[in-house]
Amino acid sequence: MDPAETLNLDEQRLARMEELKDQDYPLFPPKYERTHTISDIRESFAGAGHEKSSERVCTAGRLSTPRNHGKTIFTDITDETGRLQLYIRKNDIGDEKFAFFNRYIERGDIVGVGGHLFTTKVGELTLWVDDIVLLSKALCALPEKFHGLRDVEKRYRQRYLDLIVNEESRKIFRTRSGIIAHIREFLNGRGFLEFETPILQPVYGGANARPFTTYHNFLDQNLFLRIAPELYLKRLVVGGFEKVYEIARNFRNEDIDTKHNPEFSMVEIYEAYHDYLDMMALTEEMISAIVFRTHGSYDVTYEEQVLHFKPPWKRISMSDAVLEFAGIDISVSSLDELREIAKERKVEDYEKATCVREMLVILFEGLVEKQLVQPVFIQDFPVENSPLAKRHREKEGYVERFELFVCGMELANGFSELNDPVDQRDRFMEQDEKRRHGDMEAQMIDHDFITALAHGMPPTGGVGIGIDRLVMLLTGNSSIKEVILFPSMRRETAEIPGREASE
Repeated sequence: MDPAETLNLDEQRLARMEELKDQDYPLFPPKYERTHTISDIRESFAGAGHEKSSERVCTAGRLSTPRNHGKTIFTDITDETGRLQLYIRKNDIGDEKFAFFNRYIERGDIVGVGGHLFTTKVGELTLWVDDIVLLSKALCALPEKFHGLRDVEKRYRQRYLDLIVNEESRKIFRTRSGIIAHIREFLNGRGFLEFETPILQPVYGGANARPFTTYHNFLDQNLFLRIAPELYLKRLVVGGFEKVYEIARNFRNEDIDTKHNPEFSMVEIYEAYHDYLDMMALTEEMISAIVFRTHGSYDVTYEEQVLHFKPPWKRISMSDAVLEFAGIDISVSSLDELREIAKERKVEDYEKATCVREMLVILFEGLVEKQLVQPVFIQDFPVENSPLAKRHREKEGYVERFELFVCGMELANGFSELNDPVDQRDRFMEQDEKRRHGDMEAQMIDHDFITALAHGMPPTGGVGIGIDRLVMLLTGNSSIKEVILFPSMRRETAEIPGREASE
């Protein structure tokens, strides 16, 4: 079968590569010795004059479109660190190499170049090339230079192509990498230990979500991709580690939209002898520090809103938030009255509520969340939808739980962790009953976790923070797909030749 058809290659580029093979040209060499990256060059030769530098450098990268002026060629080369102009003159590299460049080297190819630096009359630092080597032939042409890659679906499916041609995409993921590094630096600096817990789990838990299920042949049993690392991290607290965290990939079999992807990243943090108020303070301190490190300011513009991350942030109970933002006082309303209000205001799923506290959550999610623009902690959740949180020390029927909201998005979720094994068993049983009646997001009973608690877990505070959503806020993106390198996508209709559709 024709390689150009199976790999969707550019036939002209493929033909040139075949010519080089016939000439025994050393295609795709294993290594190239660089003396400098492009950023190194820009730093070391920032004051270069119009004459060639005495020091010779070698660098490498991807070639831009050559601008041919007869016996001279101008083009650019880019690596991870930046862009540099090249000046290629026939008299310097010789007839043979100049002809080789014109015939075989094209936009998108990876090349190694050597030469001396100088500054052009218009002030452009430029490499005066005396040698050029083809390191990797690009057999697929890049998108047209001036229009770039604008097809959103293609950008997500072929992220490598998006990163090649769109500097803004590279900037987003450099920022993401920096944010994760800041999280580690912050927590490590406060004595937390980073651990890795199982992704394949015999019992899923730690959140209300539908799992992905797989099957292990040797063990002859179903396993689940984790929906959260929570229950394993709390086992570590039982075991004596008092300050733990994990930067985790989680998997939830849920809808895909601008704020949800089935595979996502979060950091979960647990600290013994602390409570949910302490975890609110830690969350506020860490995120505000990351914002300042990323932007040099506590103010961030997102969707034409200026968000103010300078502490302290507002704290308000869920019931007070529903009163303030929706004008509904649940303390003086019956379940039937709240159902009628929800129906009038077109709130979804109001009929599922079996008590006033469950209706509180439905009203909050339907009427209040979208109004929470500036960073705000919503605290004191109903016990019915918080099976892992400790009962409130003052409010009957509520738990010591908080969620952080920014621009209508939940960014963090934390508790005073439930460490009473009997209470935990009873709440798991309530969750299991819901699951048996069709609630696929209800949690299973994790008997081993209950046994772990029965060996004694100290008072503990915990919080999970969504990394993808934090990156969205700090890079100004309204879709989670823009900040996940390889987001989940529906399979393309065209099948890969030779592969069964059922695979």
